[in-house]
Amino acid sequence: MKKIESIIIGAGPCGLSAAIEQKRKGIETLIIEKGNVVNAIYNYPTHQTFFSSSDKLGIGDVPFIVEELKPKRNQALVYYREVVKYHQLKINAFEEVLNVTKIDNHFTITTTKDVYQCRYLTVATGYYGQHNQLDVKGATSNKVMHYFKEAHPYFDQDIVIIGGKNSAVDAAIELEKAGARVTVIYRGEDYSPSIKPWILPNFDSLIRRGNINMHFNSNVTQINEDSVTFETNGVEKTIKNDYVFAMIGYHPDYDFLQTIGIDIHTNEYGTAPIYNKDTYETNIENCYIAGVIAAGNDANTIFIENGKFHGIHIAQDIIAKKQGPLES
Repeated sequence: MKKIESIIIGAGPCGLSAAIEQKRKGIETLIIEKGNVVNAIYNYPTHQTFFSSSDKLGIGDVPFIVEELKPKRNQALVYYREVVKYHQLKINAFEEVLNVTKIDNHFTITTTKDVYQCRYLTVATGYYGQHNQLDVKGATSNKVMHYFKEAHPYFDQDIVIIGGKNSAVDAAIELEKAGARVTVIYRGEDYSPSIKPWILPNFDSLIRRGNINMHFNSNVTQINEDSVTFETNGVEKTIKNDYVFAMIGYHPDYDFLQTIGIDIHTNEYGTAPIYNKDTYETNIENCYIAGVIAAGNDANTIFIENGKFHGIHIAQDIIAKKQGPLES
């Protein structure tokens, strides 16, 4: 069993930022990540452009300098790799946490590769790894996907996109550009206010010209092998279809949080873990959360640009109550 003073689960930007702050305070810290560094960003669409400017995405006082105001996915991957190297963060990548138990004042963490013991634990696992479920007949078909990577494979295919926010709009534009026949089905009555303002005019123009078929006030009711049935304004329609992208959002891994013992609550904004708003400590003593999982289902309230500051409060709280190194 390896003994580490503090372990952070998740090597996204907010997990990296938390590790930097703890290292600055002299806290021995290890990050355990089931994928690669900033795994969620790696899984973004290849040509993704961030909503935020590069200065707001920067962490650890390392400048994020790009020519454009808003960086692209590949630029972010390069930047966060450089941050890891600059701060010499210790990261065990491609190692998944299987179980966390707490006995007395220590956490025992079992992974796919080893067993660790730590006094302080921070969960920074984000939400991108768990997509929301589509509750209709045919939703589990192999033709239904919840993540969009590249448009090229869908040239000359009939594509249905479910959803009307940024991920759906980005996918629709890329797919149309690659020669797919795109239909967007969205339950809202108008464009979502969360759509990036610099892409909405392009999306609206494609719809007005008939390049993309847009159906507001609509819900998919059934997905078949070669068609999709949906209801729009009380009228049922069936259209030819090859593939479906259900871009209906993501959520934290609540099952994992609850196995640790972290309490989950539901309010008017949805489901979210319970934590101290000043220290980010959960109901489990010395167990913290950082980054977008703190928002739960209300993912529009915490982003990289504000979640990156959670680590400062966590490190300060650890120092305030630190009792010394682990006993040998």
